[in-house]
Amino acid sequence: MTADLTPGAAADRAVAAILAAVVAPAPGAPRGVVVDSPPGAGKSTLVVKAARELVAAGEKLMIVAQTNSQVDDLVDRLAAKGPELRIGRLHASDTRPAAEALRHENVTASAKVADLLEQDVVISTAAKWQWVKTEAPWRHAIVDEAYQMRSDALLAVARLFERALFVGDPGQLDPFTVVGTEQWAGLSYDPSGSAVVTLLAHNPEIRPHRLPVSWRLPHSAAGLISDAFYPYTPFRSGTGPGERRLTAARRTDGGAVDAAIDVAAEHGWALLELPARRTVRTDRQAVAAVADTVRRLLERELSAHSELGTTPVSPDRIAVGTAHRDQAAAVRAALVALGVPVDETAGPAVTVDTANRLQGREYDVTVVLHPLSGRADATAFHLETGRLCVLASRHRHACIVVARAGIAEVLADHPSADPVSLGVTVQFPDGWEANHAVLAHLQRHRVALSAS
Repeated sequence: MTADLTPGAAADRAVAAILAAVVAPAPGAPRGVVVDSPPGAGKSTLVVKAARELVAAGEKLMIVAQTNSQVDDLVDRLAAKGPELRIGRLHASDTRPAAEALRHENVTASAKVADLLEQDVVISTAAKWQWVKTEAPWRHAIVDEAYQMRSDALLAVARLFERALFVGDPGQLDPFTVVGTEQWAGLSYDPSGSAVVTLLAHNPEIRPHRLPVSWRLPHSAAGLISDAFYPYTPFRSGTGPGERRLTAARRTDGGAVDAAIDVAAEHGWALLELPARRTVRTDRQAVAAVADTVRRLLERELSAHSELGTTPVSPDRIAVGTAHRDQAAAVRAALVALGVPVDETAGPAVTVDTANRLQGREYDVTVVLHPLSGRADATAFHLETGRLCVLASRHRHACIVVARAGIAEVLADHPSADPVSLGVTVQFPDGWEANHAVLAHLQRHRVALSAS
C-alpha cells in the first residue's frame, strides 16, 4: 500500500514501475503506457527520465508535446539533465524555437526532419509531426500532456512510432475545439476527445499507472484538490502540515485585503468576498480587489519557507488566474496603474493569464478571480471541471480567491444538466459538484470586503 510509504518512497515506486513498463516491457505487454498525474507530480521529470533510459538502452525516440512553449521547455530540461544526449528540435519553417531551447550545445534545430534523423531524441508539436512524411525511424515515442491532445491529432501521428508513453493530467482542461462536439459524444472514435480517453476505449488491456504524490501542492491544498477533482485517482502532498509557511516582513494595515493575505498565509487558502451583485464580466470592483491583493502581497515583503529553503515572494513568484482574456487584460491594466510589474514588462513580473495558459506552471502564491463571480448563470464554460482545477492548483504555498457573494445561489439555480451519453466513462466529477466542494472549503477561510 502506497499509503504506508513516505511520499518519496511512494513516488519512487510508481516511477520505477512506469520506467520498467516503458524500457523493458514484458512479452505481450500493450504497446501503450498511460500515466495519470496530478498537478505538480513530476510529469516533466518522468518524461526526462524515460527519454534518458530509452536512449541508454540503445533506442532513438520522438517526443510529442502540444504547444511550442511545452516543446521548448522539454528541450531545455532534457538538454540540461542529459548533456550526453543529442537532441533535435523540429520546428515550423516560419517559427524559431525559444532561446532557452537553443542555448545548449547538444541541441540541433531544423524545420526538416531529415536533418535530425541522427539525433537521439527529436521533439516537436503534434501539429508539426503530422506533416512528417518520412518512414518512421522511431520505435518509441513519448506524448507529453496527452490529455490536452485531441484523438484526431494522435491518429495523425500514430503511424510514426510503434510504442508510446502517454503522460498527462486528467484533471486539466479538455482539448480545445472550435466546433460543436455533441454529435460524437459517446463514440469510441470521437475526434474531439482526448488522445488518452480514445486510446483506452480501443485498448481496454491498458491499465493506467499514476503518480501518487504532488510535490507542488502544499498539505493544505492537496486534500481538497484530490477530493474535488481526482476522487478516483487520489493523491497526497509531498509535504506535511506546517512544512511550508509564508511570513510577512511588514505588519497588516488592518484592512480586508491584508486580513485575507494573513488567512492564506496561515491556512493556505483565503476567500476575499465582495458583496453579491450581478456584474459585467470585467467587474471593476473585483478587478480592483485582485490588483490590490497583489500589490499588498509585494508591499508586505512575504517570504516563502519550504523544504527548499527560504526565498522572497518576488513578483515572478505570483500569478493571477482568470477565466477570460478580457478579465486578464483588465487586471493587467489595474496592476500597471498601481505600479506593479506585470508579464509584459522587463525583469521579474507578476504573471496574469487565463487558466488555459497557466496550465503546467507553478508559483508560490496565486490570486484567482472566481469564474462564477458576479454571474447570473452558470454556463458549461464556467463550470468546466478542468478550468477550476487549473486555477486552484498552481500554488506551492497559498491561493487567494476573489469573488462576489452569491455563487452558491447561482449553482443552486443552475444545477448540473450535462447530457448523459452512452459509452462515456465517468472518471471525474462534473464542474457543478467540484465548484460546490471548493466553495464549501473556501467559506471556512472567508474575509468580507465592503464595496467602495
